[in-house]
Amino acid sequence: MNFQQLRSVREAARRGFNLTEVAEALHTSQPGISRQIRELEDELGVEIFVRSGKRLTGLTPAGERVLPWVERLLLDAENLHRAGEEFRHGEVGTLSIAATHSQARYALPAAVHDFCNAHPHVQLQMHQGSASQIARMLLEGVADIGIATHSLEDQPELVALPCYRWTHVVIVPPGHALLDGPLTLARLAEFPVITYDAGVTGRGSIDDAFARAGLKPQVVLSAMDADVIKTYVALGLGVGIIAAIAFDEARDANLRSVDARHLFPVNTTTVALRRGALLRSYAYAFIQTFAPHLAPDVVRQAQAAPVGTPSAPL
Repeated sequence: MNFQQLRSVREAARRGFNLTEVAEALHTSQPGISRQIRELEDELGVEIFVRSGKRLTGLTPAGERVLPWVERLLLDAENLHRAGEEFRHGEVGTLSIAATHSQARYALPAAVHDFCNAHPHVQLQMHQGSASQIARMLLEGVADIGIATHSLEDQPELVALPCYRWTHVVIVPPGHALLDGPLTLARLAEFPVITYDAGVTGRGSIDDAFARAGLKPQVVLSAMDADVIKTYVALGLGVGIIAAIAFDEARDANLRSVDARHLFPVNTTTVALRRGALLRSYAYAFIQTFAPHLAPDVVRQAQAAPVGTPSAPL
C-alpha cells in the first residue's frame, strides 16, 4: 500500500469516477491510475469500485467502508507533513486563501494588510471563486482557508465558522425614481435588475425573497463582481442589488444606495477549513486577524468536533 494508490482512490471518488480527470489532477496517465487502484484492491482483497467494462461507475459496499479510511490516512499524512514544517520553518511558509470576489475585494484587505505586517515571511496566495468552487479547493488541498457566504457549511468534510453578518443595498444612478418613497419588492420588480450570478454573494436569498412575494424580477445582467454590477448600473442598464460592504459613498460617487435589509435576509459570511486538518500556526493567526472572536483554540476545537456539532456563536 502506498500514498499514490490512496490518492488515486480518493480522486476517483471525488471526480465522479472519471479517470481522465483523475489522471490530470494527479499528473499521471489513466492506465497508471487504473493500475494503482487495482493494486490496492488486490492487496485489500476487495473491489473498491463498481465497473462497467474498463469504466468505474460507483463505489462497492466495501468501497463505501474503505473510502473514509483512505481520506483519514491521507489527511493524517498531510498533518504530519505540516507538523514537520512547523518545527523546521516556524513563521516561514505559504498560506493559501480562497474567497469569493466580494470577500477578497471588500472584506479581506484590512486583514491581509495587518497579517502581512505581522508575518512578513509568510507568502499569501489568493484564489477567487464561487462558494462551491471554494469548497472544492479546500477539499482538494488547493486552499488552506475558505471564506464565503453560502454552501461551505453544507459540506460534512468542512467545518464552517461564522465571521460576520451583512445585508444588501440597492444601487441606482442619481435622481432615480427608487430614491423617492419607501423601497419595496414590488417597486423594485418594476425595473430591470442587475445582480450577482446564481450561487454568489446572497443571490439565493434575493431570489427567495422575490419568490415569497409572488414576484419575478427581470434580471437583465448578472455577474460575480460587484464592480461589474456597479459599472452597468451607472450606464443606466438597470438597478443593482449588491452587498452593502461593496458600496462606498466616496468611491462610488456616481451612484446612490438604498438600504434593502428589510427586503432580503441577513447573510452570514463563514470561514471554512477541512475538518481534522492541522494548519500552521500562522493560518490560525490569519483567521483571528480577520475574525477576532475566532481564536486559535476555538477553531481547533471546531475542527476536531464531530460532524453536526453546532458552530461557535457569532
